Amino acid sequence: MSTNRTFTMLKPDALESGQAGNIIQMILDAGFSIKAMKYTRLSEDQAKKFYEVHAERPFYGELVEYMTSGPIIAAILEKENAVADFRTLIGATNPADAAEGTIRKKYAESLAKNAVHGSDSDDNAKIEGEFHFSAAEIF
Repeated sequence: MSTNRTFTMLKPDALESGQAGNIIQMILDAGFSIKAMKYTRLSEDQAKKFYEVHAERPFYGELVEYMTSGPIIAAILEKENAVADFRTLIGATNPADAAEGTIRKKYAESLAKNAVHGSDSDDNAKIEGEFHFSAAEIF
């Protein structure tokens, strides 16, 4: 069963390139409302825990290093069919494969520096949102 909320992070490359405002505008233009948002920086321990599902993958160390290399913007978004619609909006993980007009096609640098994270399921959206936000920070 789908829910109406998803989680996203604008990654260090999106902030470093100055595209955060454009990405947030694309999210709003797509009909999402922001229910929680923060500008922060992940510690190494936080990044390891957030990405622990990938701990056995060969890119895990590089992913943790990259995600701690600069600030991020974390957000909980709301819209009907949020997870699926947001995955469509951001595009394929590899920007070379992303559809025209998607966030990753427009703003990602590479497979590793792909501008934005989007939850891949309703369960993960809830887990990821609660990882970054307390109940008092979610509206």
